[in-house]
Amino acid sequence: MVTPDSIERDFTLLTAVARYEQLRTRDALAPALDDTSDDEQPYDTGAEPLTREEALELLALGELIARKAAYGRQLGVRTARATGASWTQIGGALGTSKQSAWETHTRWIDEQDGDTGWPDAARSPEDAAP
Repeated sequence: MVTPDSIERDFTLLTAVARYEQLRTRDALAPALDDTSDDEQPYDTGAEPLTREEALELLALGELIARKAAYGRQLGVRTARATGASWTQIGGALGTSKQSAWETHTRWIDEQDGDTGWPDAARSPEDAAP
């Protein structure tokens, strides 16, 4: 069975998004499988409905993309901090408060396995209350 964990090594973020978009577009254009009405489709797109395996792959890819994007977000926060960005600036870039940005990043650091070697500056906001 396809799971986000089973396909993680097979896809980069870009290739996962490309495959996701391919399946999602086909799914959107194909006639609904559970359509019980007698109404005909307004036009024939020629798109085949997804198979069960493809539908599950679409779900797994969506989760994989979310995980990879979240990881990339935290690496972006780390880079922003390393270049001197304040937590206020980071929060603004993320569309959230400095407190929320700092708490999310600190939680992410704490969830990492083993010693990450994160500098104290990554954990200590200069302008956010802990």
